[in-house]
Amino acid sequence: MVLFSFHDEEMRLVDCGVPGAPSSGAARASALYWPREQALLVADLHLEKASFFARTGQMLPPYDSRETLERLALAVRLTGARRVFALGDNFHDSAGPQRLEPHAAGMLAALTRALDWVWITGNHDPHLGAEAGGTRVEELMLGGLALRHQALPGTREAEVSGHFHPRLIVHARGRRIARPCAVNSGNRLILPAFGALTGGMDAADPAILSALQPAESIEALVPARGQLVRYPLWRKAA
Repeated sequence: MVLFSFHDEEMRLVDCGVPGAPSSGAARASALYWPREQALLVADLHLEKASFFARTGQMLPPYDSRETLERLALAVRLTGARRVFALGDNFHDSAGPQRLEPHAAGMLAALTRALDWVWITGNHDPHLGAEAGGTRVEELMLGGLALRHQALPGTREAEVSGHFHPRLIVHARGRRIARPCAVNSGNRLILPAFGALTGGMDAADPAILSALQPAESIEALVPARGQLVRYPLWRKAA
């Protein structure tokens, strides 16, 4: 976990690897822990994505939900969180909970029973049902921060969102390196996708930069070996 300040609050980015997996970009996931609220915030789990594509004949290993939930349970243990806020696209579609295999379903049920759990719905799961457990809302305010799935363009209110799956992409010594990252504009934060089977968008993509306007500057935040790497993405012209 790495400590940083956001909206005058002490926050921690939690770097969660897949148990037993190598330390690669694909094997990492980041969550946000808010100590004052004892709250863990995660974005874009996309549970049951593999089973969704299996219905169209695209056969993917059916273990993505189990892997994502293992990451999530690890993040809860690392932080001691008592509350979880999942920021939309929690399932790849609203019928996803009905396709969970028994082990993953049991893991999710145990988590939602043990914790104060809130699902914020997204564009992939707008009609998420009660079978997912927890509470479902479109967005909410928590301690002065708006929590929603997609950044609201033009707003000046403090906000945490997901949706874009940002990844910091850099080229060094002939190699392309990509890592999930948060994107910070000072009072607004876009979290990386937490799910095991999610792609990513370049954090410097105009879609992300425009979603966080108005801003003075925008940076990528990457937890790495106990340190917080800040990478400038955009700055307002003088």
